[in-house]
This record gives sequence, C-alpha cells and structure tokens, in this order.
Amino acid sequence: MAELTFALPDLDGLDADALVVGTFSAGSRGEGVRLAPGAEAADAALDGRLLAALTAVGASGAEDDVVKVAAAGSSPVPLIVAVGLGAAPADGTAPDPQRVARAAGSAVRALAGKSKVALALGLAGGEAAAAGLIAAVAEGALLGAYAFEAYRTGDRSRSAPPGQLTLLVPDPKADGLDAAARRAGIVAGAVALARDLVNSPPNDLPPAELARRAEEAALAGGLDVEVLDERSLAAAGFGGVLGVGGGSARPPRLVRLRHAGTGPKVALVGKGITFDSGGISIKPAVGMDQMKADMAGAAAVVAVMTAIAALDLPLDVTATVPMAENLPSGSAYRPADVLTMYGGKKVEVLNTDAEGRLILADAIVRACEDSPEYLIETSTLTGAQRIALGDRTSGVMGTEELRDRVVAAGARVGEDMWPMPLPDYLRSGLDSKVADIANVTGERAAGMLAAGVFLREFVAEGVQWAHIDMASPAYNTGRPWGYTPKGGTGVPVRTILTALEDICGTD
Repeated sequence: MAELTFALPDLDGLDADALVVGTFSAGSRGEGVRLAPGAEAADAALDGRLLAALTAVGASGAEDDVVKVAAAGSSPVPLIVAVGLGAAPADGTAPDPQRVARAAGSAVRALAGKSKVALALGLAGGEAAAAGLIAAVAEGALLGAYAFEAYRTGDRSRSAPPGQLTLLVPDPKADGLDAAARRAGIVAGAVALARDLVNSPPNDLPPAELARRAEEAALAGGLDVEVLDERSLAAAGFGGVLGVGGGSARPPRLVRLRHAGTGPKVALVGKGITFDSGGISIKPAVGMDQMKADMAGAAAVVAVMTAIAALDLPLDVTATVPMAENLPSGSAYRPADVLTMYGGKKVEVLNTDAEGRLILADAIVRACEDSPEYLIETSTLTGAQRIALGDRTSGVMGTEELRDRVVAAGARVGEDMWPMPLPDYLRSGLDSKVADIANVTGERAAGMLAAGVFLREFVAEGVQWAHIDMASPAYNTGRPWGYTPKGGTGVPVRTILTALEDICGTD
C-alpha cells in the first residue's frame, strides 16, 4: 500500500512526479471551468496560466474528469493533473468530502507508473471542513492507489500505482492529522484485502485456501480464530454448508473470528461461495467467470475484522464466515433435496443456484447462539438486487433501526445503500409441501426481498439485524470510476466499519 505523508503547499523543494489540483465545472451562468481551492501554488508556478492551459485542453471540471498538463520547466513538479469536482457549492462552502475523495481516487488511478504524487485538493470552508476534506483526500487517494497485479508477468512499472502520496495542507503538524492518516491507512488496507480476495482466481481460492488466508490475516491482527473443516461441520450439523459444498472435490469450511473488546456484542456474517456455477441448476456460461466474486461477503467481513482489531474498537465482535464451492457432480445436492440446517430447521431445495442463503442460514443461527445485540450480514445474494437497484446501490433489509443505521453509514462513506422492505406476505411463497421452508418462491417477482424474508427465519428473536445484498456493487464489470477499480470493489467494508463505529460511539 502507498505511503501517506503531509507537507506545506509550497512547491519549492517538493519531491513529486505529479501534482493533483481540483477544478469545478461551469456554473449556472456559464463561466467555464474554475480552479478549486488548493490550486493556488500550481497556478502561481505557471505564472497564472494554469486555468488557460486547462481550458485549452478541454478540461470540464465534471466529476471523474482528469486532465494532465506538462509544466515544461515552469514548475518544480513536472506534471500538473486537474481532477473534476463537479459543480461548486452555491454557498461557497467546501465541496462534499466524498466527492473530493472520489476525485482524489480518480487522479491517483490515472497516475499509474508515477512513483510520487502530491495532492492539493480543496482547503476552503474553515478548519472543521478542511479537516474533513483532508481525511477524505487521504482515504480516497489510498483507495485509488490499488492494483491487482499478482498474475501479471513482465515489467509492471508502467501500471504500478503510486507508492508515495503527499497531501499538501496548511499545517502538516496539526492535531489529528496523524490519526486521520492512520485510520485512512487501516481502512484502505482492509478494502485492499477484500479486493485482493475477490479478484483471486477460483482455482487458487478454494474454501480451504480462503479459510487459510482469513486465518492468516486475523492472527496477524491479534484476533481469535476457529476453523471448522468438513468433519467438524458434519459433527456440528451444518447441513446447509455441507449440502452446498457437497458437489465440489474441495470441501467447505466455516471460519469464526473474534475481537474480544468491551462494549456491545455484535455478530458479522458474510457469504463465502468461492465459485458459483449454480450447481445442478447451472448458470448460463456467459458471465459465469464473474462468479468468482460470490465470496465478496466473506471477503468484506474478514477485512472488517482486521480493521476492527487495528482500530481496537470497543466492541465484542464475532464473525461467522461460511465457505463453500457450488459445483455440479455426482455428489452435488439436487432440486427436491431436503437439508437439515444448523439448529434443526429443514429446508426444501427447489433451486441449487439459491445456495448463498443456505450457507448463510447456518451461519446466522450459529452467530445468534452468542446472543449478540446486533447482527450485520452481507452477501452477493441475488441477481434481483441489480434489477432493482443497478450496479452501484446495495439493498439493505432487516430490522428497521439497524437497517437505517447501515444505510446512513453507507451515505457517509460514499457506498450507495437503499433501505428495502421485508413484506410479511412474501413468506407464504416460501412454504414447502414437505419441509419447514423452501429456499425459493418459484416466482421472479421480489426476488431480493424474498431472499431477505428467508434469512429472517433464521435470526433469533430480539436481535437487531441488517442484511446487505451487494451482488453487483461488490464487483465492477464496467469502467473504473473515482477510487473504484474494475473487478473487486471492497464494498461494503467501509459501510460496515462505519456502522460499527456508530454503534460503539466512536464515529
């Protein structure tokens, strides 16, 4: 991960390959692109010609607009990079911190191959606003300085992200900057861990290897770890995990991680399907390669646990992470099978491609045995999430209070969330003719909500619960944007972490 430092906004003696400044887009009176606060030093170094140069090369100031201008010896920094912040706030206040964070990420992403990058983005709006913007720039820049290069060979110097990031601030020794930089590094490191796991090819990440990597990261952070193999799962009665994983030659696992802090007791659960072919209810071949990301919930929860440990949050948090590979074979579970879940409830399987809710049900029951006050679960659960909300917005269901706290946390960190209902009338669609409940309704309508209603059946009474369905937001198949790369995004690591900080009162 990149190293983050602070320096005064004085270009003389600044050791950087590029300097990032902000621009605003044209206002209602059509005054054209404008320089944002923080660009003064770069403009002075170019004798007041920076705006003219940017206008000449078509800078718009729109979000994600990145324009590069060679300083040609006029500046101690050879390259000026202008990144768009969108429209300037009408009241003259500082722009939204998450907009600035995305801009920082866009600029750093565009500077792959540069070793040292300085950023001077938006310091207007008073000390409090400046502090918030500095923290946002730090986090956004670190999130943008990510690349998954583990499987590339040859010279990677031109594609490597910057390794040194310097934020230009009024007072590099100001109170709170070191703490802000430390938190930004912890958060970005956790997101990078989740992205790395999601981006790893499924042949190298079977359940046992995902469990090993989770254990390695957890032990490095000082967490308690328990790993259940297929024999332990059978002895304990984890019928959902075993049923889903039975078709693969690479057996399932369940990992338990604990941060034994004081304060409220919280359970985390994340879906860990290391590859999802759909099983006997096999998926279409087109797009099946993206199913390596079906363990993004597990990756997010493991990553959040490492951040909880690093920040030493005053919470007692236990993560229960089921892991399996869903493949068709002679030993695979079938439509019409009945699985006895952990805790004894019997589920009729009508579709083997609705496997995530089966392993999650086992994990939720086990998590509730610890008597948590709160349970947050995340999964790439349904294609219906994308139909309803698109590629960037996760659906959040559960008890209203915690659901809304999670949605609010997502808004604060720039991970789009939307509160969804759990209508009671959908429960009858899950009635089974032979078992306690079926794993699907048999109807296409309200697929995301029906999955949430299914999971609700396994949550213990009195536990505040939130389920985050981020099937599309967890894996970006389109172009990169802001600090979001192509492939694994790390959603919803920052949302869950912020929700936990809210619960323990440190946010």
